[in-house]
Amino acid sequence: MQSSLIGKIEKANRYAEERARIKFSDFTVTFAGDNNTHTTSYSDGQWHCSCSFFPKWGLCSHTMALQKVLAGMLPEEALSPEIAEKLGLS
Repeated sequence: MQSSLIGKIEKANRYAEERARIKFSDFTVTFAGDNNTHTTSYSDGQWHCSCSFFPKWGLCSHTMALQKVLAGMLPEEALSPEIAEKLGLS
């Protein structure tokens, strides 16, 4: 293996361990819920989900689960302090 590739692999492993380096600005995922599959996204500082709960509340179990999974990799505005506390993230 080329030494330059070995260096890149080592750097990638270090970056993967230093999650604070990563900040998501927008993304879309397919979330397999208990009752249906939903499209959940974060874009332009706003969460969105195709589940029926989200339009009324502006949050749902799918968006909160992603906030917990991506803790430390989301911009501050992606998580309210109240939700962070309830998810055990603060």
